[in-house]
Amino acid sequence: MVDLHEQCNEFDKIYPSLNCGCNIVKTTGLATRVIHAGEVKDAHGSPHMPIYNTTTFAFPSTSDLLDVVEGRKSGSLYTRYGLNPTIQALEKQLAALEGAQSAWAFSSGMAAEAALFLSHGRKGIVCLGDAYGGTLELLGQQLPLLGIQTHFLLGSELSQLDAVLKKGVGLVFFETPTNPTLEIFDIASIAALAHSHGALVAVDNTFASPINQQPLALGADFALHSATKYLGGHSDITAGAVMGASELLAEIFVWRKNLGQMIAPEVASLLSRSLRSLVVRVGQQNASAQAVASAMQKHPKVAAVLYPGLTDFPGHALAARQMSGFGGMVTIDINGSAKDAASVADHLRLFSLAPSLGGVESLVTQPCTTTHHGLTGSERHRRGISESMLRLSIGLEDVQDLVSDLEQALDYAGNLASPSLSKT
Repeated sequence: MVDLHEQCNEFDKIYPSLNCGCNIVKTTGLATRVIHAGEVKDAHGSPHMPIYNTTTFAFPSTSDLLDVVEGRKSGSLYTRYGLNPTIQALEKQLAALEGAQSAWAFSSGMAAEAALFLSHGRKGIVCLGDAYGGTLELLGQQLPLLGIQTHFLLGSELSQLDAVLKKGVGLVFFETPTNPTLEIFDIASIAALAHSHGALVAVDNTFASPINQQPLALGADFALHSATKYLGGHSDITAGAVMGASELLAEIFVWRKNLGQMIAPEVASLLSRSLRSLVVRVGQQNASAQAVASAMQKHPKVAAVLYPGLTDFPGHALAARQMSGFGGMVTIDINGSAKDAASVADHLRLFSLAPSLGGVESLVTQPCTTTHHGLTGSERHRRGISESMLRLSIGLEDVQDLVSDLEQALDYAGNLASPSLSKT
């Protein structure tokens, strides 16, 4: 567990005009840590870190500047490097979320993934199961141009992982739950196998959020997030994060710096604001998603409901062991065609038709038209992503209103096929 008190004593030495409030953190409770980690009170009594909308920071002497440049002291230097107090305060919050030694904030989730792959994936990467379409494109098309080879294994092919790792691959990457089928992977067992071969493990924890799952505590080396989603939670920022051991993150730092992937101070401040309500938001989204999934299971025009909280979901037992909540994402497969599913999506009133997820508002997207549109139809089929699938991101609206909205859209869609469609 990160020692917030020690970190903030160091912060007080660097910024004597600011009073860090982390010394009041006497508990390991996640809700408390995420509110008070990185917290400062300035000379005017602000309870939160001010926005330092500053590109560069001045020093009293060359020797003081060199102490920071050469790493003898922490401090502010240049915002593109991340050496900005607003960004550094946010990163303490992010580290506290995952119980990590360190965290880096990025301009997007894809930026975080790219920096990780370039720093720790040069020996080769294994991608397990489904993933966001942009991630699959990066791994399968862009990185091979740089000589970085990716091996793709579906969940049904997990028995092949040992043989792939014997080839000297250096990084195992996966989402759990996955996008959009919500497949669950056993973090602890995969990490143990990867580590026995000297490989590192990175878990994209975006769908679960740190409230529901702690990959580092289960043995992973990195936890990644598209902070645009649950961490941001209001659909008003684009950001990313990677958390892990300081030694491992040090190698990522230079890639972030030189690729210009830094989060802006204004965005960092907004993300910090959002993190303070994360525990409450995700808790409600968990409960609402469970209710929506249960209601959709009973609907005659829904062929399948994919949600880890359902007892008949294939990964339910594993999810119950490694997750403290089942998340706010629900995927349903409509009895019918792609056109039928699109009709349902088009006639929803409360669910906005849009990509992304994790916000306070509920969203619906058809993966074959958005997140996985770039895959061929045969590849989507191989991955169990049907044309009639709809992915629901459950927000904070009244849950009965959400269920009623889904029911009216399903009814409006009319003559959907009979429930003979094979379930994915």
